[in-house]
Amino acid sequence: MFDYETLRILWWGLMGVLLIAFALTDGFDLGVATLLPFVARTDSERRMVINSVGPTWEGNQVWFILGGGAIFAAWPFVYAVSFSGFYLAMFLVLAALILRPVGFKYRSKRPDPRWRSGWDWALFVGGVVPALVFGVAVGNVLSGAPFRLDSDLRAFFDGSFLGLFTPFTLICGLLSVAMLVLHGSAWLAIKVEHGPVHDRATRFGTLAAILSLVLFAAGWAFVAWTDIGFRIVGTIDAAGPSNPLRTTSEIAAGAWLANYALHPWMMIAPLLGFGGAVVALIGIRRRIESAAFAGSSASAVGIIATVGLSMFPYILPSSIDAHSSLTVWNASSSEKTLGIMLFVTAVFLPIVLAYTAWAFKLMWGRVTAHEVATNPDFY
Repeated sequence: MFDYETLRILWWGLMGVLLIAFALTDGFDLGVATLLPFVARTDSERRMVINSVGPTWEGNQVWFILGGGAIFAAWPFVYAVSFSGFYLAMFLVLAALILRPVGFKYRSKRPDPRWRSGWDWALFVGGVVPALVFGVAVGNVLSGAPFRLDSDLRAFFDGSFLGLFTPFTLICGLLSVAMLVLHGSAWLAIKVEHGPVHDRATRFGTLAAILSLVLFAAGWAFVAWTDIGFRIVGTIDAAGPSNPLRTTSEIAAGAWLANYALHPWMMIAPLLGFGGAVVALIGIRRRIESAAFAGSSASAVGIIATVGLSMFPYILPSSIDAHSSLTVWNASSSEKTLGIMLFVTAVFLPIVLAYTAWAFKLMWGRVTAHEVATNPDFY
């Protein structure tokens, strides 16, 4: 049904959709976990916060798994380079994520306050660490990862774990935390009964919204006024074989903003990132909870879309050998593989979406202190 060039663009878009779906669903789980020690002071309040995401957090991780699977199947070069080069960072994320299911399942098994407090902090680590590392990873993607490919297309990573943390990548990491904390606070405002937890969540949401605006602007300034950016030199063979060494790239200051000059409609993404945070801030301050959650969702969509649209057609550029950079045109699977995967996705993705919508509708409603105390199915 589609030619090779179109299939590559479709899968680039689908990868973005999966990442955005992960941020919108599991993102508020991470935000709520990050807020747990600060918005809840008693055991009852902490259980309210935990059970605001309790019925859905496992299902939300589907998008994380789908995103990893899509990268493996559709962009094998990207999977090979990123999952091997960022191995320690990936291990840190997985170790933190492993704490989350254990914390949910075990923290209320014993009434001992020290036992429960320990698991509450484990849940906090399981929220803030992935949020920070995901943002740092995006910052490294924008600034270029220190890898190179030899003539046999073998990848060599010349960086270190500590080298992943630079001023720019830390800004991206803190922006990720602020964005997800804003999303989590908006979720809590909708899901928990009005009271101390609700009020504390809105206060932290106000701070997170302001930080999201400041950090997003700081990241934009970094991209505009430093040497962060790559561009392709020469002709592009959008339907050619996947071989990164066939593409000639170079580092170019401000290149990540070039797409906005060529395609002004792309400015919708950064405007959505800023505007969504403003709407969330207004919704929080005026206690319009639906507007706050819609704004935090829109801001997350805009921020993630801004990264993808700024970099197109790059997926993972190299900071030490620009010729090894991976793009939409040179790093994909074969045309047949992309076609089969697109058919499978067209069949099963609507089923996943329908089931997710049904699950959220079935388990909708506020969590109250009375329910926490009387419902035996609660954590």
